[in-house]
Amino acid sequence: MWTGKVESIYIASEAKAPMQAVNEVQAVPGVGLQGDRYAEQKGTFSKPLPDREVTLIEAEAVEALQGEYDAALAAGEVRRNIVTRGAPLNHLVGREFQVGEVKIRGIRLCEPCNHLEGLTGKPMIKWLTHRAGLRAQILSAGVVHVGDVVKEI
Repeated sequence: MWTGKVESIYIASEAKAPMQAVNEVQAVPGVGLQGDRYAEQKGTFSKPLPDREVTLIEAEAVEALQGEYDAALAAGEVRRNIVTRGAPLNHLVGREFQVGEVKIRGIRLCEPCNHLEGLTGKPMIKWLTHRAGLRAQILSAGVVHVGDVVKEI
C-alpha cells in the first residue's frame, strides 16, 4: 500500500498561457478544475471528455530528467495540473483514487506531444515518454490543496 501527497497545483487560464501555481483548486465533475483552460473550454484540445478534466504527474519523474538529461525543468513546464510525490500514477489507469477529499478515476497515460514540445522548446517526447503523468476524470466535487494525501480507494 502506498500513500502520496500533492506537491503542487497548476492551472492556466487559456490555451498556451503559462501555468500558474495555486495552493488550492475546486474540482468539478464533468468540467475540470475551476479556472483551468479545459474547464473553461479554452484549452488547445478542449472537448468535454472525461480524460481532460485533470492531469497529474509525479514529481519524481520531473526530477529524474535533471539526472538523466541534465534538463532544467520546472514542474509547471510539463503543463500538468497536479504534481504528486509518492503516488505511482501509471498504475492508476482504470482505477479510482482520492486526492484530498476528491475522488478521481485514472483514464489513460498523459503522454507528451508535439504541442508540449512547441510550447517549451524542449524535447519533451524524448524525456517524458511513459512517465508524463495521468489523464483523469473527476468523480466527486471538492477542493484539492497542496499537501493533500493521494491514495488508492
